[in-house]
Amino acid sequence: MDFAHSSQAQALHARLEAFMQRYLLPYNAAWHRSVQDGVYPPPFMEDLKALAREEGLWNLFLPGLRDDEPGTRLCNLDYAPLAETMGRLPWAAEVFNCSAPDTGNMELLHRFATPAQHTRWLAPLLDGRIRSAFAMSEPDVASSDPTNLQTAVRREDGQLVLNGRKWFITGAAHPACRLLIVLCRNDDGSGDGSHQSHSMVLVPPDTPGVQVVRNIAVLHRQAPEGHCEILLRDVRVPADHLLGGWGDGFTMAQARLGPGRVHHCMRTIGQCELALELASERVLERRVFGKHLSDFSNVQDWIADSRIEIDQARLLVLHAAWTLDQPQADPGHLRAHIAAIKVVAARLQSRVVERAMQIFGAMGLSPDTPLAWLWSWGRAMHLMDGPDEVHLRTVARHELARARERMGATSAYFTTPEQLRAPPRLR
Repeated sequence: MDFAHSSQAQALHARLEAFMQRYLLPYNAAWHRSVQDGVYPPPFMEDLKALAREEGLWNLFLPGLRDDEPGTRLCNLDYAPLAETMGRLPWAAEVFNCSAPDTGNMELLHRFATPAQHTRWLAPLLDGRIRSAFAMSEPDVASSDPTNLQTAVRREDGQLVLNGRKWFITGAAHPACRLLIVLCRNDDGSGDGSHQSHSMVLVPPDTPGVQVVRNIAVLHRQAPEGHCEILLRDVRVPADHLLGGWGDGFTMAQARLGPGRVHHCMRTIGQCELALELASERVLERRVFGKHLSDFSNVQDWIADSRIEIDQARLLVLHAAWTLDQPQADPGHLRAHIAAIKVVAARLQSRVVERAMQIFGAMGLSPDTPLAWLWSWGRAMHLMDGPDEVHLRTVARHELARARERMGATSAYFTTPEQLRAPPRLR
């Protein structure tokens, strides 16, 4: 097991950090001002994207890219530190065409799209000319159990007809969003089980019957790209807008989850690193009761705990990324590992940013620092992509299955009275 990044990844990481320092950070205040003024995306975004592509910092995440497709083909392990660095600035990923949910959607299309679907949607996504959204969660059912999903699709006269309601659909309010990948329940009773009864449908947002009801604020913060509620009322698209096979929706969704969660978790680690850096500098300059904050033992404990927890989480996520890259990885072990990093990352961000906000005092609650936004995003992570409890159950089930396989093997570690009276003989 080797967590060393390739020379290509190290070189790209250095160039990415330099690019962000030279071009993105000077525009950070302008980005926020533009969004506040209702101008989104900011007018300089396309120039930054073009510059990033010219410098080879484009589509950094897809290891399966073909030679005629733009990108770097980094494996999951090599992409991880780049995702961490991009995570420090919430809008940075779009500059490098590495935004969620586009990354997961591009992976889905790359694996399952027909040639026509590739031409219409994947090619412009890879070029950064359009954005996309993945429509899964619903307000009327517990989406943590995807078999509950009620948005229905039926086949009728060479068309697919969709009815239902989705919400918290990231990216749907972006002006460049041209594709919704909608996970639907098959409305014909097909499928030999709950996980073969759903399909994915490619839906252009301007299709009649598609209504973006609202952009839902998350903890009173409204994302400009949107976390939207979408109503689908007798939405009709051609039958060739089915992605993959009829009833293959869950199988394809599982293929999308692993790399996407690694990306999310590494971005979180980057945000926690930023929070720790801000807190560490703050305690060195602020004085209270005649001493610097850094002189108080409880504050030193906060700094130390944050450093230890960040490094622990990073190692766990890198291990998950390395495991994803192994062609013979055990699917059950991988599923549990991916679930574990999702829980660890959400807990990490809540703890680290909470400490940093306490160190900053009232300023930590204000928009003067990124901490309040980082804290709200960390809280949301406990629910996004499934609540912590669902992922904990996945880890527990995997561990209990391993216990059943080795049942009795640990008995040798017990010391019974009989064993004490009759110890084994060496010869």
